Amino acid sequence: MAVLCKPAVTVPDNVITNEETLELATRLHADHPQLPLILSLIEHTGVQKRHLIQPIEKVLQHPGFDARSAVYEAESKARVPAVVRQALDHAELEPQEIDLIVYVSCTGFMMPSLTAWLINTMGFRPETRQLPIAQLGCAGGGAAVNRAHDFCTAYPDANVLVVACEFCSLCYQPSDLGVGSLLSNGLFGDGIAAAAVRGNGGIGIRLEFNGSYLIPHTEDWISYAVRPTGFHFQLDKRVPGTMEPLAPALRAVAEQHQWNASKLDFYVIHAGGPRILDDLSRFLDVRPEVFRFSRATLTEYGNIASAVVLDALARMFDEASALDGQKGLLAGFGPGITAEMSLGTWSG
Repeated sequence: MAVLCKPAVTVPDNVITNEETLELATRLHADHPQLPLILSLIEHTGVQKRHLIQPIEKVLQHPGFDARSAVYEAESKARVPAVVRQALDHAELEPQEIDLIVYVSCTGFMMPSLTAWLINTMGFRPETRQLPIAQLGCAGGGAAVNRAHDFCTAYPDANVLVVACEFCSLCYQPSDLGVGSLLSNGLFGDGIAAAAVRGNGGIGIRLEFNGSYLIPHTEDWISYAVRPTGFHFQLDKRVPGTMEPLAPALRAVAEQHQWNASKLDFYVIHAGGPRILDDLSRFLDVRPEVFRFSRATLTEYGNIASAVVLDALARMFDEASALDGQKGLLAGFGPGITAEMSLGTWSG
């Protein structure tokens, strides 16, 4: 069976703390009628700091969508290769041994995808298949793992590289003054993660079963408005309550595999915010500490979109607490509202 190996993760050097974010919001939006609410929401995100590809002074400017697209391309080409090399080293693979690259990003657009550039510059074979995923948002990390698993199920000897590159700061829109938009400015950070899925061998999560679930008629709860100035993030106030309908979906996927979602040994969950994790703990009837990897990602990096699940998984590797044969769940949540879920056992 396919094994999801240890991810490699990097974040930029530019840092903004939660205290600095609150000070900026107070200074820039002093006359906003809902400023106290906005400050309270940002203060309770659980985020202590975030990392940005540009200093905050540049982030606060908007040079135009074309200029931001140029920054996205330059920064991804400058930063992704080192993460890819480290992920391949973790999996003890060489570029020419990869059969598919799944590239996930919802914060910038290139055509052809960065996968073509990676193949041409990093020694991957010209026959390497490409699967860019752009429109699943934060759920994209879970979807990438699941599509890698599906590929290795169809081709048992294959190896897949998953890459998540998210520069959320390039979606900042100074003219957007809605509560959801201003909250997102204090929640999202930038980060890159990569991991290999080996068809044979490897140490990590042996992927056994995956599934997807979309909450009906919620497609406008998390969305982009695409305008001349780029991607405008739209967040409905009902999003924090989505774990109540999603928890049964997680249970159902586990039950299809004859597992109990409340009695697993490890959980790697997308950390969209603290209430997501608090509610999931309650609705799954699990101890809050089982989400410690996800909470650590949120605290130290903020919400880094599709890269969250890979960063949380890397933290689980670093803790070295998983034992051979233990069962676990990996899940990402995003627009749709969509959940991408995967079950696996630890293979040491």
